[in-house]
Amino acid sequence: MARAGVHSAWRCSRIVRRAAGGASALALVALAAVTVQAPLPPRPSLWTDPETGMQFVLIRPGSFRMGTPADEPQREAGEVPHTVRITRAFYLGRYEVTQGEWMSVMGENPAAFGDCGARCPVETVSWQAVKEFIHRLNEGSVRGFRLPTEAEWEFACRAGDSEAFGRSSTLSSREANIHGEFPYHAPKGTFRGRPVPVGYFQPSGWGLYDMAGNVWEWVEDAYCPYPDGPVSDPRGACGSPLKVIRGGSWAFNGASARCGLRYTHRPEDAGHSLGFRLAHD
Repeated sequence: MARAGVHSAWRCSRIVRRAAGGASALALVALAAVTVQAPLPPRPSLWTDPETGMQFVLIRPGSFRMGTPADEPQREAGEVPHTVRITRAFYLGRYEVTQGEWMSVMGENPAAFGDCGARCPVETVSWQAVKEFIHRLNEGSVRGFRLPTEAEWEFACRAGDSEAFGRSSTLSSREANIHGEFPYHAPKGTFRGRPVPVGYFQPSGWGLYDMAGNVWEWVEDAYCPYPDGPVSDPRGACGSPLKVIRGGSWAFNGASARCGLRYTHRPEDAGHSLGFRLAHD
């Protein structure tokens, strides 16, 4: 095999020397240098970070209708419907980031509900503090952690469906940790008055937990007007001083947990129902 390789290289070199003109010679050299690479193995549908144990669900590329239709009850003016294409696969946290995970990276627990336990979502964290958490996490683990964009978050929330909550047009506190006295087209229920451990309720069609309720989730984007036409992989960067949060919380009504609802806070704000989930590339 080694002699055949030497012979092939010598033969290619001889062909190059005989080629007319420098451009032809360079083209043949480049052709000879091409190597065939084996295809990358398929990404697992569920990935676990080896350092923190955080679990992530693979979100595959696709298109969806971002925003809400005009007839969706309690919709707001900023929820302008438009077509969005997500062109690259990414991972999204199966759960909201927990108090235990935050403590393992930051060494302290800012949660107002610290008595809830390590499996409860961390809250009372600002967008700025979350960015510091991500910075430290990327230094000590597999690089690529980040906040999801607003479009990625809504794409994952809808999970291939188009109802207000993905596959459902109603929401009660039996299905998500929202203010049970103010459900969304469902019977009244329990107001728990605090977060609950992640994974307490049933997952979405894509295996994600608590996309509705429990704690609000910071995303990467600034609060910017939606475009009127179709876009690919949009990122809100318009100079707005406000950041977007998504998903509702234990303290808010069911309408706030709609997949298309946009709510905002200043990046330095840290309330008792402000948390987040991570994305990973």
